[in-house]
Amino acid sequence: MSLSPKQVSWGLTHSRVDLMPATHGGIDYAELEMLGIASQEVLDFSANLNPFGPPPGLMETINEMDISHYPDSESTSLRRSLSSRLGIKGDNIIVGNGSTELIRLAALAYFDQEDKVLIIEPTFGEYELACQLAGASVIKQQLLPEDAFQLDVKETIALIQRHGATGVFIANPNNPSGQYISQIEFEKILDAAKNALIVLDEAYISFVENSWTSLDFILADNLLVLRSMTKDYAMAGLRLGYGVASEEIIANLHNISLPWNVNALAQKAGIVALENEEYLNYCRAELEKAKSYLITELSALGLSPLPSKANFFLVEVGDARIFRMELLKRKILVRDCTSFGLPRYIRIAPRTLPECQKLIASVKEIMKEKRRIKL
Repeated sequence: MSLSPKQVSWGLTHSRVDLMPATHGGIDYAELEMLGIASQEVLDFSANLNPFGPPPGLMETINEMDISHYPDSESTSLRRSLSSRLGIKGDNIIVGNGSTELIRLAALAYFDQEDKVLIIEPTFGEYELACQLAGASVIKQQLLPEDAFQLDVKETIALIQRHGATGVFIANPNNPSGQYISQIEFEKILDAAKNALIVLDEAYISFVENSWTSLDFILADNLLVLRSMTKDYAMAGLRLGYGVASEEIIANLHNISLPWNVNALAQKAGIVALENEEYLNYCRAELEKAKSYLITELSALGLSPLPSKANFFLVEVGDARIFRMELLKRKILVRDCTSFGLPRYIRIAPRTLPECQKLIASVKEIMKEKRRIKL
């Protein structure tokens, strides 16, 4: 089966004025200004990023670049580097201004008002927004905290078949739960959804131990794999991600992408980052130590984190909004998961071990004041 891209026709009937933007982690600079807190003073545990900074030499390379010319719309050199690293052809790769751009391109290219798209929640809010932008209807499979957000693949397949879904978004590992589906589970979904575009978002795959290789399936003509270099290499300010798929899918996405969508600094930074695999391995190991420390200490305080395969995890704290604000007053930021439909949970992305120790000290202070705060 070969998926056909949709004909995009914009006009007054395609107004999206009723859309609500997706909520994200990270620093809210207006909020900090209102609280009288300088952004550089905040320890940000809310964004699932590599906390150790960009790889060695990356900033020096960027500072030496000439930015007086337009960037390469094809990201040719970066795709060549990715091709070499991944062992796939450059024609199977598209580079984006973060993987979020590619999520929207996929929706605009393949979904329209006649389509139904399955989203497994709780998950990244940009999937639903992208579907709304394309005019598609959203079907939801709701996972529950009492089941540790484990995916029921039989239910997933049943929903795809019952609704005739033409698209499926799967975050693996999932955000915010950190759950990771197996290769066998994924193959079952891919096989059951031959008439749908499967968007497999692997933004956090670099931080999963013993992950399976999704790129073995890219010759399937209904699979788009997305990955983020922003999170791996601490380049959130540059925005950089890439997609891997069949040549036909890549060509269709490229046809509707903006010219010069990835700036020259980001392209060069991506090339330099790919040359520093040892640095990423070091960061992965250090983050695992920090994560283990946080889980042990939080559990000792009676705040048992949920199991997670990713570089972040959920913790039930009572009222997430209040708990987050109490930490922010102490210049520590975590993610209030109310926007995920989880108002009793916060999400924590480990930072360096000394910074994690500061987080635990602040949590202990809050726990002592628990009666006054009414968590």
